[in-house]
Amino acid sequence: MADTIYDSIIIGAGPAGLAAALYNSRDRLKTLVIDKFYPGGQIMNTDRIENYPGFQVVSGADLVEKMSNQAKSFGAEFEMGSEVKNMQRLGDGKIRITCDKKIFIARSVIIACGSDYRKLGVPGETEFRNAGAGVSYCGICDAPFFKGKKVVTVGGGNTAVEESLHVAKFAADLTLVHRRQEFRATKVLAEEFMQKVNSPNSNIKLKLDTIVTAIEGDKKVERVKVKNTKTNNEEILPCDGVFIFVGTVPHTAFLKGFLDLTDAGFVKCDVGFLRTKVPGVFVAGDCRIGAAMQLATAVGDGVNAAMMTKQYLRDSAWWNQPISDALMPGEW
Repeated sequence: MADTIYDSIIIGAGPAGLAAALYNSRDRLKTLVIDKFYPGGQIMNTDRIENYPGFQVVSGADLVEKMSNQAKSFGAEFEMGSEVKNMQRLGDGKIRITCDKKIFIARSVIIACGSDYRKLGVPGETEFRNAGAGVSYCGICDAPFFKGKKVVTVGGGNTAVEESLHVAKFAADLTLVHRRQEFRATKVLAEEFMQKVNSPNSNIKLKLDTIVTAIEGDKKVERVKVKNTKTNNEEILPCDGVFIFVGTVPHTAFLKGFLDLTDAGFVKCDVGFLRTKVPGVFVAGDCRIGAAMQLATAVGDGVNAAMMTKQYLRDSAWWNQPISDALMPGEW
């Protein structure tokens, strides 16, 4: 059994976890951040961020360094390279966290383990993503970089339709590639999208029953190879960028049996206070239901979860109050 008992252990060192660590450590809570890799999460792959308030332009690596150093300056501890295997709530209400090498005990926990974009797994996808040379998974984040250019988007669900409509506001020409004949998006979204496609002077084209087989180019994306799944006919689509919208995969496998998860693996919680079904365990960021999958909202989640943690540690009975009756931070 671990000798040290932490007031708060945060699982995940992405933006949500780092924000929570800052707030908790600044409130003089003994705080530990655990991550199986290193601070930053997905944001480390982003060379240029233009939509985070207060920064005209910042790289993911620079922002993560500032956030982690700020949390450390207030006493937050970091346990990197440690993978959480399972969790258990003990009889006295504390949470035991078993990692691959160590065991930790906490009075409260914030799950901020994030998610990852589902990949196509085709040649060129990883190479052009890491180089920041044309492969993106976030239209809201990166659409302005493709103003007046040709792009290909991939997917057929709600996110693919919504984000393609957003990207089309910037791109000169957009081709949506979807492996089925019909969209998986809700009917109202699909209808809105088709109205846009069929409108006069539309800049959106469709390639249905089609899959991407490769993303190609020299130093940047120049073309996408596609294949019709019914005819097997192959085609090359010249483009400057590819947006892949085929879903996200939360890093929550270790939580099965401990917390309630959706079929897709996202942590169920009350969105107002970010409480899970286990007293003392909160969730923040992209691994929870209803997450906006944005840097700024992940940070906001981390702050919210930290403030809820403080209230829980002050009065554990608060946990059982419904949202309509529980005090909000300004009323404490």
